[in-house]
Amino acid sequence: MTAVTATDLAPAPGLSGRLLAPVRDGLAVCGRNLIALRRVPRLLIFSTVQPVVFVLLFRYVFGGVVGAALHGVSYVDYLMPGVFVQVVVFGAVNTAIGLATDLQTGLMERFRSLPMARSAVLSGRTAADLVRNVFVVALISGVGFLVGFRVHSNVWGFLAGALLVVAFGFAMSWVFAVVGLAVGDPETATAAAFPVLAPLVFASSAFVPTSTMPGWLQVFANHQPVTITANAVRALMLGTPVGSQVWQALAWDVGIVAAFAPLGVWLYRRAV
Repeated sequence: MTAVTATDLAPAPGLSGRLLAPVRDGLAVCGRNLIALRRVPRLLIFSTVQPVVFVLLFRYVFGGVVGAALHGVSYVDYLMPGVFVQVVVFGAVNTAIGLATDLQTGLMERFRSLPMARSAVLSGRTAADLVRNVFVVALISGVGFLVGFRVHSNVWGFLAGALLVVAFGFAMSWVFAVVGLAVGDPETATAAAFPVLAPLVFASSAFVPTSTMPGWLQVFANHQPVTITANAVRALMLGTPVGSQVWQALAWDVGIVAAFAPLGVWLYRRAV
């Protein structure tokens, strides 16, 4: 006699089931990462301390000097859209550290043995970081309003700018997912992130106008994604002409995810 298992009797999943399975698996991993934030709230608290320090530092220490280069715009109003972008870029490092930690502790091998989509580990991690970014942007908005930041467009302009920030943070999470999988341990991931963070954040229009930079640096600063996104968010929140800046920022988001998501999945397969 031939033994018949439950698997043999189970009907093959339909097309909709096969298409929805990666989404379902990704949401499960996302929930697992969010539960970790709830159980270890220190991770969320310390990730919000740094941006608050940046707001206070640039607002009250450098604001007087930098504000002199602006014409007709309060420096705090110029600063806050850049801080929003800086917050999600720095927060994306958590993706690299988290994935590297999972690799080091052997959790990835456990995921690999489960009947789940290969992309779920990465999509779940980046989705959890997206949820965390929503909370952090909301918190920093409150801090900004307390130190004098004002929206000069309308509530829809502010919300559109916030959504653009969150979308950029999601894209950057894929960049640092690749970094975390490539290096394989959290200490190295932290060190490897800085060469990516420094030129993107500080050689941009996040904190100062690019016109104050040397000409050779302006070539890079004016065309990199942090500047494009910060300028788009600034235009939406301050009510200045938007032009094609929003579309350029969205094009960067799509391009980054299209380039780094497949690379991240490939590195994940190699790592485990």
